[in-house]
Amino acid sequence: MADHEAPGLGQGAPATPQEEAARIEAGRLLFAKECRFVAGTTTLDRLPKAVLPEVAFAGRSNVGKSSLVNALTGRNSLARASNTPGRTQQINFFDLGERLVLVDLPGYGYAQAPKGQIAQWNALVNDYLRGRTVLQRVYVLIDSRHGLKDSDIDMMTMLDRAAVTYQVVLTKTDKIAASALAPLCAGTAQALAKHPAAHPDILATSSESGFGIATMRATLAALALSVPAPEIHP
Repeated sequence: MADHEAPGLGQGAPATPQEEAARIEAGRLLFAKECRFVAGTTTLDRLPKAVLPEVAFAGRSNVGKSSLVNALTGRNSLARASNTPGRTQQINFFDLGERLVLVDLPGYGYAQAPKGQIAQWNALVNDYLRGRTVLQRVYVLIDSRHGLKDSDIDMMTMLDRAAVTYQVVLTKTDKIAASALAPLCAGTAQALAKHPAAHPDILATSSESGFGIATMRATLAALALSVPAPEIHP
């Protein structure tokens, strides 16, 4: 299946072919811009200035956040990817063409990390999500092989309470049978219906095959374009 044939799955009204083509092109143009690392921090006092609209990527350790950022931007090493859970220990910010900031959050749910470190990561992420005024949406990544876990539900509940809009992204869909995707999306959508801050559309992606990447770029471009471009002063 071609990537542009992989729209978000959920309750959203279907776009016409012309509208979908325009969305895909807007996403392609946005992600053709330079994307550069801006900052990485483990403390709130060192967050970069809140100027551009931001979208954040959250998920369990080793769910594929860094790989997804790399796939979206077409850069193999922009975000550090690792098979070792808990590798991303700070909030990393990437400026996409001075139009949108991609935020790679530390993974949650990794029980092997020291308890003090887990508490520090959780406090950092929670404080960032609750207080970042330019944050447009959080993408909660779910490994399609495992589905929603208790730690994912905890994250979504926290976002509900903070009134932060979030959208589920299924990762690693190349690792499951094609016939399993629709039931997985249906079950996930049923669970999301209980969460008031959840966006109804579910995005299905594979960083390895590129499935769903163009659609997600289009979704991100729509968010970026919904906010007037700020004046950037030297």
